[in-house]
Amino acid sequence: MTTNRVSTPKPARRKRTVAAQAEPLLTDGALAGLSTLRTERLVLRRPRPEDADALHNLINDWDVVRTLAVVPFPYPRSLADEFIAATAREMESGTACYAAITGTEGNVEMLLGVVSIRIDAASRTGNLGYWVGRRFWGHGVATEAVSRLVSWSLANLPIDRLRADVATDNPSSAAVLRRVGFRQTGEGTAWSVALGTERPTWQFGAEREDIFGHMEVAVTEPGEKPLLLVAACALVDTDGRVLLARRPEGKKMAGLWEFPGGKLDPGETPEVALIRELREELGIDVTASCLAPFAFASHAYERFHLLMPLYLCRRWKGVPTAKEGQTLAWVRARQLDEYAMPPADKPLIPLLRDFL
Repeated sequence: MTTNRVSTPKPARRKRTVAAQAEPLLTDGALAGLSTLRTERLVLRRPRPEDADALHNLINDWDVVRTLAVVPFPYPRSLADEFIAATAREMESGTACYAAITGTEGNVEMLLGVVSIRIDAASRTGNLGYWVGRRFWGHGVATEAVSRLVSWSLANLPIDRLRADVATDNPSSAAVLRRVGFRQTGEGTAWSVALGTERPTWQFGAEREDIFGHMEVAVTEPGEKPLLLVAACALVDTDGRVLLARRPEGKKMAGLWEFPGGKLDPGETPEVALIRELREELGIDVTASCLAPFAFASHAYERFHLLMPLYLCRRWKGVPTAKEGQTLAWVRARQLDEYAMPPADKPLIPLLRDFL
């Protein structure tokens, strides 16, 4: 069960050119997280040199290769070594991530396949590819592995969307993508190295809402767009840096950076809500007198309208610490627009930059 366009490392010379043009896209923390991704049955980890024999045995199979875009058949044993070495180079350069799909039989680890995402930095798009050995088809391995890496990547990599191509004679892979949350976006063609010809493909895409779902707000009147009240705070340290928090995997809009804060509970004022949220999210204590109203955002999302006052705070007790699995970053005002943020937060950036 395989996608048509599995990611294959590019030659080293081309990789170095890409790396020289942009800073690495994967942080050390992201790579460390990738080394231990788990599902109910599987472990996704970085490919290792000792995987080469098992990889060759699985992929040197016409039924597997015929649906892949850039894999030759027969598949030489030496190519397995080259592939694994190239994945390490590309992961270190931050232009792609590769995960060996593994399972256990008894206490013995088995390689089941490979799933990968190549990163197009300019469009903030991840190109998904995968393949699974034929003996493991029909057991849900592909769906489980793809779902895990897709969820992790949108929450941790500098991408906003994913795409994948599937050969039209490979409906099983199309079904995998649909189960994960991908939508078919079009049709096209792709060159097949193994077949030596162009063949038709289905094109698929997914964004955060497709994978993590939409934020839901209770509707009070049928047909009306509900109003969501949220309070946010720009914590500013003595160096003039602003604290941003990245929403963790499992939450709506995971992977986007935002100002700390949250929804107002019934009966709460924005100040009371922020005092509570900052204690719960960051483990710090602030008082209402230290919260200065600064600006507000009013944004129409698809399913609700968000109204969000933004406060400034320069004094608090404690050290801001991630209490809910989020990633924290102290950011210079001039660099705030380099961080991917929800649409409602973006208009606040120039105001903060000019003020600070």
